[in-house]
Amino acid sequence: MNILTRIKNIWRDRRSRNAQTAVFGNFKSWFSPHNIFARKSEHIISNNEMIFAAITKLANAMSSLPLKLYKNLEHQSSHPLDYLVSVSPNNSMTAFTFVQTMEVLRNAHGNAYALKKYGRNMEIESLNILDPTRVEPVLDKKTSELYYRIDAPTGVYYVHNYEIIHVKHISTSVKGISPIDVLRESIAFDGDIRRINIEQMDNAIKASFELKLSANLSAEKRKEYKEQFEEFYSKNGGVIITESGQELKPLKSEFIDTKLFEAEKVTASRIALVFGLPPYKFGAESRASNEEQSIGFVQDYILPTARQWELELNRKLLSREEHKAGYVFKFNISGLLRADTKTRAEFYTKGIRSGFFTPNDVRTLEDLPPEPGGDVLHISRDLRPLNETTEGDKKNGTR
Repeated sequence: MNILTRIKNIWRDRRSRNAQTAVFGNFKSWFSPHNIFARKSEHIISNNEMIFAAITKLANAMSSLPLKLYKNLEHQSSHPLDYLVSVSPNNSMTAFTFVQTMEVLRNAHGNAYALKKYGRNMEIESLNILDPTRVEPVLDKKTSELYYRIDAPTGVYYVHNYEIIHVKHISTSVKGISPIDVLRESIAFDGDIRRINIEQMDNAIKASFELKLSANLSAEKRKEYKEQFEEFYSKNGGVIITESGQELKPLKSEFIDTKLFEAEKVTASRIALVFGLPPYKFGAESRASNEEQSIGFVQDYILPTARQWELELNRKLLSREEHKAGYVFKFNISGLLRADTKTRAEFYTKGIRSGFFTPNDVRTLEDLPPEPGGDVLHISRDLRPLNETTEGDKKNGTR
């Protein structure tokens, strides 16, 4: 073994050890003992059903989309990175759970982070989700390069941005803005509405009858009448006998004022607006049809979010050589924008027959690999300009 090989091996072993010890430390202790989300945002998620519903819908929408590694539109199922992103990003999670958890964190905190872990041969072994409350993006003063400051129980670590998968909400800086922070006043308003509901229900339950007496009574006498009334009512199966000079009137119990439902609709609309959810999916009203709202949801939320994921994974999981060779990570989202099978088939048929789609164009739209000879435009022989006369028509005397 020559000296150059020895140096390379020493450097590789050292970097591998650093990746697994110096950077990670006792990795499990980076999280809270029982729940890595036990923070302010988690408290809101678990105590506000509208926020919980919104984040659940968004996280499930993204985690349900297939994420795969492609090379020139062909799925690379045998590549280790495809297994990493589409099957098991780490030893504790499936790909669905990984994306779902990252999206929950992103929507609750504005940011989600996953740290790359390397094997002994410097291959990417796993992606481990970090507690976003322990991570802070920072810029190196000299180089202006982005690093992440991680406050771990074993110390403070600075990790280069290339080592961390970071997906976020919009912001004016590297760190994303939390939608829950944007909704702080709406959440407080919703909390006030809930308290009013509870108080109103409590008062409605306590006051069931109005008992009118013909004479003015002292406080002590009124208390005595009340106790007698309650005792008589409980002992006689709910039957009430009134005496002369008494009038008993049942009170109409309205547990919740209907106006409070209108206030809740306002809160729901605000939450749907901030999170980018179609109003109809959140019980809110909209002038647009459900189909228009669904397409808008895909275009305004799913597409930008998927694109952010794809570019982040392409940059930080693939080498430049792999990128040049045509490797890309890609969510399959075309199905969300597709019409039904019959409509798509008619559209593609017309496109191919009219010469503006090649067969491979259609295969690309359906996330299928190209076929040899499929890049040729075709046109139906029974279609031609009306003023065009072929030699065959002249010979046949049809014109």
